[in-house]
Amino acid sequence: MELGMVGLGRMGANMAERLVRGGHRVVGYDPGEAAREQAATRGIGAAASLAELVAALPAPRAVWLMVPAGKVVDATIAELLPLLSRGDTIVDGGNSNYKDSARRAAQLSEHGLHYIDSGTSGGVWGLQEGYSLMIGGEEGAVERLRPIFQTLAPAADRGWGRVGPSGAGHFTKMVHNGIEYGMMQAYAEGFAIMGRKQELGLDLHQIAEIWRHGSVVRSWLLDLTADALGKNPGLDGIAPYVEDSGEGRWTVAEAIDLNVSAPVITASLLERLRSREKDSFADKLLAAMRNEFGGHAIRKE
Repeated sequence: MELGMVGLGRMGANMAERLVRGGHRVVGYDPGEAAREQAATRGIGAAASLAELVAALPAPRAVWLMVPAGKVVDATIAELLPLLSRGDTIVDGGNSNYKDSARRAAQLSEHGLHYIDSGTSGGVWGLQEGYSLMIGGEEGAVERLRPIFQTLAPAADRGWGRVGPSGAGHFTKMVHNGIEYGMMQAYAEGFAIMGRKQELGLDLHQIAEIWRHGSVVRSWLLDLTADALGKNPGLDGIAPYVEDSGEGRWTVAEAIDLNVSAPVITASLLERLRSREKDSFADKLLAAMRNEFGGHAIRKE
């Protein structure tokens, strides 16, 4: 098939290259000239503008967006809208809020355009291993792009699928990332406990490698944990500061709206927020309260 890829960062460029390797023709656009030049060395056609990208594709066109969620997606769609024709399809493969995806699908439908939301997991390993794709949208529109999804996925018959109507793909990816938060937090806490038990002299990298085979907690996240500990056992030079990309917050908010108890995901999100506190007023106040009611010593800065 032929596809336009908007956004040639780590994810977008790797996805485009995987498609090219699979026999598809991909024309890419990125506002950064260096990104376009690098993409050209990987077999990806480089367009200098969205208009040039659309003009290079035969109708009915398919344009895949790998751009930051939020205003950038809306701005890109607004620029594409007058360039596209009825029957064309836009795929949002980023981490958009599912409510925005449902809104965009309805908006584009009024113009005779299809909109597919594809929750995409795989990170920097996707080029080699394939991507997990959770797809929302009209059945016919998804089916037309089946060869694209089959090539991006780990295999044609697994790792991808249409999970429901518009918004369902990004809703599923949102929950996927919330689960990921909880799993990562559990691994981090467990290894921290073992690391603190210094009298046993535990080799955390060795333990991670043991758990990778046969253990009930084995997973790809554990594989990556073992790799990280093998490269840097003491995690030297890494600041204890953890970002969140938004999906964990949305998952917690959705759980509250649906009256679903999600304490593990919620706690893991709060731990990420806590990691960013360089001067915690709350902790200072806790120490002050302990001093007030029990006379416990206060450690000075």
